[in-house]
Amino acid sequence: MRRRITLPLLTAGAILASLFVAVSPAHAHGWVVSPPSRQDMCAKGRVANCGDIVWEPQSVEAPKGSMQCNGGGSRFAVLNDESKGWPATSVGNSVTFQWRLTARHRTGTWEYFVGSTRIAVFHDNGAQPPENVSHNVSLGGRTGRIKVLARWNVYDTAMAFYACVDLQVGPGGPGPSPTPTASPTRPPTASPTPTSQPGGTWQANRAYAVGDTVTYNGLSYRCIQAHTSLPGWEPPNTPALWQRI
Repeated sequence: MRRRITLPLLTAGAILASLFVAVSPAHAHGWVVSPPSRQDMCAKGRVANCGDIVWEPQSVEAPKGSMQCNGGGSRFAVLNDESKGWPATSVGNSVTFQWRLTARHRTGTWEYFVGSTRIAVFHDNGAQPPENVSHNVSLGGRTGRIKVLARWNVYDTAMAFYACVDLQVGPGGPGPSPTPTASPTRPPTASPTPTSQPGGTWQANRAYAVGDTVTYNGLSYRCIQAHTSLPGWEPPNTPALWQRI
């Protein structure tokens, strides 16, 4: 009698386990959060109708060597769509790119491109990176609207992770210069857009533009690089983003 009961229980358990594996999402990896990448814009509702990338901004993984925003893979082709009206973040000629890693793969290199030109490379030589990785990159005197392709090359596999970041460098530039502002199609739950905050208190999960001023612990700071704030990015902790005044 005991064997007749145990076998069905084991079988049912195996079925449930297999179903759990089938529906569990793939392991997460990483993406550029500041200045916000295209997948970050989608995930935060600042660009609408992005498809599955809304839930998987960290999963833009494809073989190494691609120059496409989705890595040339079979998923997330929306990231290559230049007609989406991607907002461009206003920056100076030196930009700090911030990656958020949800799986810290051993790393070969981090690369940054404008068009077909590699403008920066950082070598990790197989080291495991921390959860948050920052690189300060010179844009080489470029002005106007540009698109930077960031590529994270995993050390011990043939794969890389990709992120495109739209920037408005300096005050001018050819063609229209979109900025992170509300659009008619943006969902009601979208993140706030950059607004001047003279004398306001610093807040996490808020978009700040260059020149915005805030107070924190009784001290005043001015934003020197546009970004969306995160817990842990308080002004005293992020001199690349805030300047005390």
